[in-house]
Amino acid sequence: MLDKPTGVTSHDVVDAVRRRLRAGGAGHLGTLDPGASGLLVVAMGAATRCAAVWQGGEKTYEATVRFGVTTATQDLQGEVIARREASLEEAQVREAARAFVGALDQVPPMVSALKVGGRRLYELARRGQVVERAPRRIEVRAWEWLAFDLPEATFRVRCSGGTYVRTLAHDLGERLGTGGALKSLRRLRSEPFGLERAIPLRELDAVPAEEVLARAGVPLDTALEVLPPVALDAGAAAELGFGRPALVEPGGAPLGAGPRSVVLRDAAGRALALGELVPAPVPGGPAPGGARVLACPHVVFPWAVRRERP
Repeated sequence: MLDKPTGVTSHDVVDAVRRRLRAGGAGHLGTLDPGASGLLVVAMGAATRCAAVWQGGEKTYEATVRFGVTTATQDLQGEVIARREASLEEAQVREAARAFVGALDQVPPMVSALKVGGRRLYELARRGQVVERAPRRIEVRAWEWLAFDLPEATFRVRCSGGTYVRTLAHDLGERLGTGGALKSLRRLRSEPFGLERAIPLRELDAVPAEEVLARAGVPLDTALEVLPPVALDAGAAAELGFGRPALVEPGGAPLGAGPRSVVLRDAAGRALALGELVPAPVPGGPAPGGARVLACPHVVFPWAVRRERP
């Protein structure tokens, strides 16, 4: 986990990690714009195949909005397209923000990595194109105001993955009738990861690689604790190693929840694969309650793969 400073891209950070830790296979779990700072989680090795497990996790940000200005990018780095009077009271801002807590339909900004017609929106925006974007369902779970120095105000927000804080700032400004643009953004958490474990990018090359991993690394077994575990006996682990489903006890894990909905672990608790539980076929009818189910592996980690039967 890295604490990204402003002024560098998320790709720059990943390149620095690859070089410093000699990790050819590495990728981040959620872009931070060059103007944003804070937590950037970088997956390496087998963890890159688990990215979808964590990418949708709840996010926590601290941000500052400036009222009275509207920009093409919804932040202060973009071209100013309107300026308006911003004679606001703190109580007005607090009241307006209440409309942005809960389930919302949010239209993604043009400066986002989403694809429309096979092209990323930010690529189209750089060409001066604006295209229609369908709103997406998001959820803002908490919005806390930290400071007011109007026409600027600072807040902390907890929200679902896929939420654009710059758009929250823009939409809040429109609701107030003043316009608004994001001045600063810092990511504090991307569940289950937090900034408290992150190493500042400037220290990446200043300390030994072993210390970087000890301070800022999270073992895959630990990171996958966000998923329900399914215990495998030796026979089931062997079947899984050949990429075949195995009969298991479901415990409290869900059935039919998707190809990366459970983590399949050996008797020692080591993660062997990500998979899905499905009902086992039973001759003459459905499986009775409490019966064993099939664990279907979808991502088998290299250390679990078996190539030949003993």
